[in-house]
Amino acid sequence: MAPDNHHDRLPNFHDKYGTPILLSGATFCLAIWAYAATQIGIEWNLSLVGRVIPKDWRSQ
Repeated sequence: MAPDNHHDRLPNFHDKYGTPILLSGATFCLAIWAYAATQIGIEWNLSLVGRVIPKDWRSQ
């Protein structure tokens, strides 16, 4: 019985289309997150300027 030679096989679906599908999916995901982070009005509170600092509770 001859040893299996993996170099002689024909390319399957994943060999032909795997990388483009992966890249397009990653691009789509990043685009959706970029839209969500910039356009839907989420208040991220990243600025330290004007941040409200609570007073100590019952400090007398």
